[in-house]
Amino acid sequence: MKNIRNITISIFTVLGFFVIITAFTNEHEPKNIYEFETVTVVESLIQNGLGRSRMISGTQTLNYREATTIRKEDGEKEKSNKKRSEIRTKAFEETKLLNFYNVGGIRFNNIATNDAMVKAKLNEMSSQGWELAFVTSGVESADKERDAIFITRYHFQKKK
Repeated sequence: MKNIRNITISIFTVLGFFVIITAFTNEHEPKNIYEFETVTVVESLIQNGLGRSRMISGTQTLNYREATTIRKEDGEKEKSNKKRSEIRTKAFEETKLLNFYNVGGIRFNNIATNDAMVKAKLNEMSSQGWELAFVTSGVESADKERDAIFITRYHFQKKK
C-alpha cells in the first residue's frame, strides 16, 4: 500500500512540474505579432492620356497618434496639435504606370504593362517575406461617361 501511495505522489509531482513549466513558458511568448505594409495603385481612366497612374509604397514609419483626436463620453476631447503639413510624409516610393486611355481610346497593352509592374512589386514583396493579407479596391468617377480613378490597395503582413 505504501508503494502505491509513493508512486501516486511521484506521478502527481511530475505532472505538477509539467503543468507549472508549460504555464510559465507559454505565458511570455508573444502570439501573432505582425507588421503591416500597404501598396496603393492609382490608375487613371481619363481620356486623351491626361491622367496620372502610379503605384505608391511608403518608405517611412509614422506615428498615427500624432494626428489623432480622442473624443470622450463627456464631450471632452484630446485634440492633436499637428497641422496637416506637419504629418504629411515626403518619403515614399512612386512607380510610374501607364494610363488606360490615350487619344485612340483604351490601350489594352497599357493595362497589360501595369499588370506586369504590379505583379513584379507583389513578387518582390513576397520574396522579402511579406504575405498578401487582403486587397481592397474602389472607383471614383466624376463624369460617368469619361473619367474615373481606380484605386487598389494591397495589404501585406509579416511576422516580426
